[in-house]
Amino acid sequence: MKIEFAMPTLTPSHTERASAMDFFRSSIMSHTVNHTMSQVMNHAIPFHPARAMLAALCFCAVAPVMAAVDSGSTGADGALNPSVNTEIQLPPSGILHYTSINIPAGVTVRFKKNVLNTPVYLLVQGNVTIAGQINVSAIDAKSSGTHGDGNTADDGMPGIAGPGGFDGGRGGRPDQANTPAIIRGGAGLGPGGGLGGTEQADGNCATNGRYYPRFGSGGAYAVRVAGHYSEGHCPSNTQLVFAAAYGSSSLQPLIGGSGGGGGKGGTNFSGAGGGAGGGAILIAASGTINLTNTGSIVANGSHAGGFSGTGAGVNGSGGSGGAIRLLASNVTGAGTLHAKGGCEYSGGNTPTNCGLHELAGSPGRITVEAENITYSGTNSPTYVASRPQVVFVNNIPSLRIASIGGTAVPATPTGLADVSFPASQTAPVSVVFETTNVPTGNTVTLRVVPAYGTYIQAISPAITGSNSSGTTSVSVTLPQGPSTLQAVTSYTLTVAMGDNLSRFAQNERVEKVELSAALGQTNQTVRLITVSGKQYDVPASILQIAGGNG
Repeated sequence: MKIEFAMPTLTPSHTERASAMDFFRSSIMSHTVNHTMSQVMNHAIPFHPARAMLAALCFCAVAPVMAAVDSGSTGADGALNPSVNTEIQLPPSGILHYTSINIPAGVTVRFKKNVLNTPVYLLVQGNVTIAGQINVSAIDAKSSGTHGDGNTADDGMPGIAGPGGFDGGRGGRPDQANTPAIIRGGAGLGPGGGLGGTEQADGNCATNGRYYPRFGSGGAYAVRVAGHYSEGHCPSNTQLVFAAAYGSSSLQPLIGGSGGGGGKGGTNFSGAGGGAGGGAILIAASGTINLTNTGSIVANGSHAGGFSGTGAGVNGSGGSGGAIRLLASNVTGAGTLHAKGGCEYSGGNTPTNCGLHELAGSPGRITVEAENITYSGTNSPTYVASRPQVVFVNNIPSLRIASIGGTAVPATPTGLADVSFPASQTAPVSVVFETTNVPTGNTVTLRVVPAYGTYIQAISPAITGSNSSGTTSVSVTLPQGPSTLQAVTSYTLTVAMGDNLSRFAQNERVEKVELSAALGQTNQTVRLITVSGKQYDVPASILQIAGGNG
């Protein structure tokens, strides 16, 4: 049985004897590296190791559980009943324990991100009533040139993600000579980060590899971001994928949206930044979640900034929508659930090219889990319904970046020059990784995303040490300026549960199981792939039910 753990994903598959399962990739978004002596501001997401879930499984739990949902809330934070607009500071874990939640009409609740940029986890002992709004959406990127308020001091600044999501890419810098290395836009952050805009002209798929290279591309999440063929710009037989989809409809792990790429710079003004990914939120209630007809939960990706003026750069692309997971005994009401992708601006004052377009962010994901679902409100994208699953999955492996160039990476990063090197540093540096519960003999792939320009990728030698505590390293030449590091590892497992999992794949034997450990999150995504190639997204707890052991 093969297990593939990708930057979103894990996979087991089956033969009659236990066979080598393919790989698992555990990915992490690491710290910001500043390759200068100064403390350059960077909106990179701080590092938090992602982990892969592989726990013992038990067949006795296959049938739907009809007992009341237990949210696990201790009630330590009391009742949440704000009377005015409120911003709540997330604790380091991102978990808040309430006795009940009541958001009145006209009141909006937002959350201030913690250092690790975790999603928002609201655990509730009793009932939840939302007549107002809970908002974990991203903030739009800033406009460039004379567009908008005309403030050029913030030109090129990317959108800022909601908690658990990932920022957009920076717009390219201005340059009278249009020097490619200067005017290129930065890539969006996250597992579905969009490409940054390049110096190439639009309109030639054969030579440019895409139709709109100047604008970057949108952030992916629930769907991939690919070439725009509806206008006949690129032949369908040369379809180009700019950002891959990730995650699962089960929202295990719970992870937010990814950023869109920044636009290229002009002769006089920067390119506009890319939109950011929407945040991620779980509301788990032992009682009822009631989203009234005036109530809403929004986790939208943000729009790219606009552009205008002589010698202006161009706009970037939208960030993807985030994630909303509702878990309760009952979910009722007729309110709004939105996790939409952001759009681009074409120089006007109205967002354009929204939806499934290479310059727009992908939709996010919405899941509703309850024993009784009578919710009938507006939702975009359409929510996925299921019986209640586990709130959190435990006992999962981890991967982290331990040091860069001999400098230890802080356990609690700030996202602001966590590791710095002098500008004179041109020799390659060693990036050291540490793993827990990951088999030795596997490799780690490092991705270095600079604030401007193309990302760099390198693969390490095999992990050494032990399965419980492993290490490896890779040598890489860091680009000048601030960069964000991401790491992914693959490993082989032995399992035999393809037949056991067939019940979740319309009785067809499962050939592979993809388990995702995503950036900055604690839970996993599971996708079952059958022998005929059909794919089924299921809750991560299914692996515990079906008999896997990591």
